Amino acid sequence: MDTRLLTTFTTLARTGSFTAAAAELHLAQSTVTVHIRTLERDLGVRLFDRLPTGALLTDTGRRLLERAEDVLDAVARLRAGCADVGTVSGRVVVGTPESLCATRLPAVIAGLRTSRPEVDVHLHAAGPAECVEGLRSGRLDLALMWEEETEHPDLTTEPVAREPLALVCGPGHRLAAPAHAVTWEELAGESFFLLEEGCSYSDAFARRLLAVPGARPRLTRFGSVDAARSCVAAGLGLTLLPRTTVEEQLRRGRLAEVGGPRFPDVPVLLARYRRRWASPAVREFARELVRHWND
Repeated sequence: MDTRLLTTFTTLARTGSFTAAAAELHLAQSTVTVHIRTLERDLGVRLFDRLPTGALLTDTGRRLLERAEDVLDAVARLRAGCADVGTVSGRVVVGTPESLCATRLPAVIAGLRTSRPEVDVHLHAAGPAECVEGLRSGRLDLALMWEEETEHPDLTTEPVAREPLALVCGPGHRLAAPAHAVTWEELAGESFFLLEEGCSYSDAFARRLLAVPGARPRLTRFGSVDAARSCVAAGLGLTLLPRTTVEEQLRRGRLAEVGGPRFPDVPVLLARYRRRWASPAVREFARELVRHWND
């Protein structure tokens, strides 16, 4: 069987669109159609229902998808085994919180370019839900997530670091230099700009605020660290962020740390899809990541 047909099949299953699959595979849409029809004819089954909204896997298609991924995984292993000994190359797509894109990962990529220049790393800023979906669909090879643990048995995770958090406000805010340690009761009446729902430490902080009797915090959620940080720097409220994302602003006096409750360091997990083979390039990136954080 031509494995190109299986690649087209798995891509269409993931995207749900002939147009999107063609764009991703750099093929004409008519070629994608021919590939799917050829595969359906070879297997003697219908793999997709063609709907006005896109292509939807049939029950048979869903059953065959996992096996098709296994075949493509085996082909990737075979090709890797034929590569020159000692040569590691390939593309690694990593889903990661925006904050890590800007702080930790540039040094990791710089180190990898020195040790493994043939490895090409692509970073994709994404929240937890998008990372999980990306790993399952194959769009991502690895993902970094701010989580204590994941509730997804089809993912395997490895803790790589713990990052401290900082509760900050603008330098002119009344809590910028309080004469006493700020209490949860005082915080429960403030405005907060937190990261989007699904961010483990932001969700835990919001739950703790709302648990205060009579609490009336104003909570605004953002998908961007920069947006939350900018609102706080303008004096509009407070935010809780990894310290690495606010260190420069604290040093320059654009933000001030709030003295009060202390928060446990948040773990950083490296996740991948359990059933998918990790290529040598993926393994090299993971090793460089762990080495960087442990230095």
